[in-house]
Amino acid sequence: MTPAPPAAPAAPAGPAPARAPGAGRAGTVRLTWAQPEDLVGHELRQAAQDGRDAGPVARAWAAAGGHPAPARAGASPAPAPPELRALAVRLLDELAALPVPSAAAEPSSWPAITATWPAPPPSSAPAATRPRPADHPPRPEPRAGVDADLCRRLEAAWTGRAVGCLLGKPVEKLPLHAIRALGRAAGNWPPGDWFTGRGVPAELLAAHPWNRRSAATSLAENIDGMPEDDDLNYPLLGLRLLQRHGKGFTTADVGRLWLDELPAGRTFTAERLAYRNLLQGLEPPATATHHNPFREWIGALIRADVHGWTHPGDPAAAAAQAYRDAALTHTGNGLYAALFTAAAIAEAAGGRADVHSALRAGLAVVPPRSRLAEAVRHAVGAARRHADFDRVVDDLHERYGHYHWVHAIPNTALIAAALTHADGDFTRSVCRAVSGGWDTDSNGATAGSLAALVDPEGVPHRWSAPLKNRLATTVPGFDGIGFDALAQLTAQEAARP
Repeated sequence: MTPAPPAAPAAPAGPAPARAPGAGRAGTVRLTWAQPEDLVGHELRQAAQDGRDAGPVARAWAAAGGHPAPARAGASPAPAPPELRALAVRLLDELAALPVPSAAAEPSSWPAITATWPAPPPSSAPAATRPRPADHPPRPEPRAGVDADLCRRLEAAWTGRAVGCLLGKPVEKLPLHAIRALGRAAGNWPPGDWFTGRGVPAELLAAHPWNRRSAATSLAENIDGMPEDDDLNYPLLGLRLLQRHGKGFTTADVGRLWLDELPAGRTFTAERLAYRNLLQGLEPPATATHHNPFREWIGALIRADVHGWTHPGDPAAAAAQAYRDAALTHTGNGLYAALFTAAAIAEAAGGRADVHSALRAGLAVVPPRSRLAEAVRHAVGAARRHADFDRVVDDLHERYGHYHWVHAIPNTALIAAALTHADGDFTRSVCRAVSGGWDTDSNGATAGSLAALVDPEGVPHRWSAPLKNRLATTVPGFDGIGFDALAQLTAQEAARP
């Protein structure tokens, strides 16, 4: 997930460079995803989704000259005048005070969430030994005391997450019709291989340019190891969290780790605002709620894999651990996406589950009357009804396209649909997840992690080979690490009480 930065005046068409804040008029630095005048529009959208009556606030904002939320970028091109910014701060507080009709069906506290479960999700049986695919290169034997079969599954999961992320990187932020056009022009639709610029007409590339930050490292002709991405940085931070604090970590521990190890410029949306709230002295759960309209977006979902990996066969424990991480930044459906992902991956990591039972285990920890639960159920049903996955995607875009492209609900639904339709096959899972648009690299990553655990072949060598067992990152101590080494470190944390 790398949402677009603030738009600059007279910017060229296509996705803007990520990671760096822009500059407004008179040289004013624009802090992406943090301007009160931009947050109001996003909070008004969030209010419409959770049922709050925000009409008076919306009218006051419009009358003062306030603008709607930027459709795809994080911030508007220029800073607001002081009086409009002050009004924005006041209106954000008014919006936060409005009653939320959906709160009963979509709680955010852990006791209230677990109270919605019809029964505790069961733990699966101990893992069975699975044969190692013949086309995989040899890996070092795991350290003493670490389960060898779990290490193999975790290496596949780390690798699968990286493959799915990398597959989605060049088309991140592109609209669905552009992704389809680029794939078809290269003879790669439905997709079954890396995206490539080879054979694509120049006029099509001009109309729909690849993600400019990623094309140099993620097109088939350019891949040389796994480049840095926040979809891998966060699992690394999750591993570091467990190494430092163990499975008993608190949400406050997550915040302290971020301040120590995570540069603010590597955060986006809900994570950036929670980071700002930490610096302002707020503590969880206020870090997730104060002036944070992105609290139901996808950020917590992309942090959830490590909690599933370290609780193989125990989805309820994985969900509980994921909750303590996600609560720093997210509420409601943003939390549920993380619980769903962690529980599904934990079930798959146990070694006995197929993809469908893993998805059921994920859904079992989500409040059943929530919008996210409804979306996952609908997505799974659509995937079973249509043989053509493009029809499944069209259905999801029609039903959930009113959400922002990095909102948790549409993206979780798409992941569930892709995994269901692929029936546990790794290649089909990652390719379907990316082909559906929205947050392509994040969706590919999560689908790849889970599919690698349930596919008897793991990650085919043709996908893993270009990554060269090498991950680039700015997370201290991990740059250049191999997925085999990450698997051993993760298995060590899984074995800790």
